[in-house]
Amino acid sequence: MDPKQRTNRTVKRALLAGALGAAAFTACIGSAAADDSLPPVTVGAGMQTSFYNCSTGCIYSPGTIPTGDSSVQGFALDTIRLYVNGNVTNNIKFTFNTEYTGSSTDTVIVMDAIGRFEFSDQFNIWAGRFLPPSDRANLYGPYYANDWAPYADGVADFYPDVAIGRDNGIAYWGQFGILKVQVGAFDGESVNSAVADKSKLVTAARLTLDFWDPEPGYYFNGTYYGEKDLLAVGIAAQNQDSKSTYSVDGLMEKKLAGLGTVTVEAEYNKDNGLTGTTDSDGWYGLGSYLFPQVIGYGKIQVLGKYSQKTVDSVPFEDKIKTSEVNLNYIIKSFSARVGLYWLNQKDDLANTSKQEVGLKLQLQM
Repeated sequence: MDPKQRTNRTVKRALLAGALGAAAFTACIGSAAADDSLPPVTVGAGMQTSFYNCSTGCIYSPGTIPTGDSSVQGFALDTIRLYVNGNVTNNIKFTFNTEYTGSSTDTVIVMDAIGRFEFSDQFNIWAGRFLPPSDRANLYGPYYANDWAPYADGVADFYPDVAIGRDNGIAYWGQFGILKVQVGAFDGESVNSAVADKSKLVTAARLTLDFWDPEPGYYFNGTYYGEKDLLAVGIAAQNQDSKSTYSVDGLMEKKLAGLGTVTVEAEYNKDNGLTGTTDSDGWYGLGSYLFPQVIGYGKIQVLGKYSQKTVDSVPFEDKIKTSEVNLNYIIKSFSARVGLYWLNQKDDLANTSKQEVGLKLQLQM
């Protein structure tokens, strides 16, 4: 290895390690000044489980069609999450979340391990493992998505990661009126990117404009079920060793007086060799309507989504088209909801078509 290359890599790793170490050291010092009036550690949990039926091939569920058959049915414990949050001082906090990754893998992994230094709306530092600045879909995840299969299309959340969209690193974020800024550096060694030289750090950034109601905090939602009027636009990008991915996304949600809630979400994503070995681009559009009437314990929601992804294969490009329809029963926002979903995916180059229907349940506290 070129000594200069080795030195540059060592310096970058040392800078990142130093930043993480300084953050941890600050947390230790701050613990001595912990405020006894702060609330204790909070613990929560989440679960998604489903029944699925796949024809020709499964799109989002963990089912696998046996050789010689044309369909498969089954039950899946999709994920279980354990959430732990606590305060060291008023400004120094921590988050530790784990996830059981489902019936297909039967594995428990560390999802988030964050030292959070939150001093004001304008100045916050996070260090550890968490979601890097990226598209809205990655920053809301499957538990806060509007639809049941947010990543089936290969467009949403098409960024490299080490675990469930996360990576190890450090980021700054701040809120300036209608503008939210998120910028960070992450350890490319552990990222499943398509870059050959993973010794380089991943840099990530996102800018979000909320023209109507604000969205405080680092993360986002795919819907607020009428609790906010949203008109938001975001742009995000990541880069490693001159390879990049960027996206533009938008969310509009409006509660109509006595007439329910309308939500529209869209995204365009372009990958230039960072996440996939072949360049690609894609887009999706989603629309949903939440009826205003309470029926029993909750409200009915209907949702439709369409996406198209183009992969620059050689010698022919490939187009993958995915459609999704949901019929949902929203009992208590993201804490209790259940829904039927239908997926259809066509691959033009392979000349294949898959269909999947299922029933999903989500509980969270």
